[in-house]
Amino acid sequence: MQPSYPVRLDGHVDPAARRWLWVAKLVLVIPHVVVLWALWIVVTVLTVVAGVSILFTGRYPPKIFEFNVGVMRWTWRVLFYTTGAFGTDRYPPFSLDPDPAFPADLEIDYPEHLSRGLVLVKWWLLALPHLIIVGVLAGGWGFGWPGSWRLAGGGGLIALLAVIAAVTRAVRGEYPAPLFDLLMGLNRWCFRVLAYVALMRDEYPPFRLDPGGDDPGHGMAGIPPAPAAGGPLVGPAGI
Repeated sequence: MQPSYPVRLDGHVDPAARRWLWVAKLVLVIPHVVVLWALWIVVTVLTVVAGVSILFTGRYPPKIFEFNVGVMRWTWRVLFYTTGAFGTDRYPPFSLDPDPAFPADLEIDYPEHLSRGLVLVKWWLLALPHLIIVGVLAGGWGFGWPGSWRLAGGGGLIALLAVIAAVTRAVRGEYPAPLFDLLMGLNRWCFRVLAYVALMRDEYPPFRLDPGGDDPGHGMAGIPPAPAAGGPLVGPAGI
């Protein structure tokens, strides 16, 4: 049994998604991109503040942690809707909070204590092997906007595979399950690295692809997997 990792990313593909809506999503998502652009600037500044706090106290300020997790969760929902998976037609909520109605979610366990020494090297030196891999998966790497967007899976191999999956569904009427599982594993890898680079955990991200919609950390941590969402599938104007 593989050890669990304290960053859990989930997603459940919508089997009833409309075939060609994925093209329009790249326009529909623009309001989210504008808001996230501003939020990632704030995350970058707050991460520096958190790094100083960790250096002197060994603790990540809880309010900053909660905010940063919220922005990452928001980013993941937008990516799941678009180039991270094209996994749903449900329009992402403008919210930092968990939303059980949306079929994608992200959780990061809050650390009670973090290494003061690691904060100086883990986000660049120790993470370098992962950043090289993520550079291929997400089309670039870095922290802060737009680097964090790419680090979270905004392009590269992930986007290419997501487009292939969307076109396949448009032509054949169904999302190829093995490709969805692979995309979830690749996105999961990127977000684990993102959390590590953002100083949120000391556990080194595993060099491991954990495919599938439900994060394997749920069962190992005694946490039930997120339920698949149901309900109407609408865009901002009922598209």
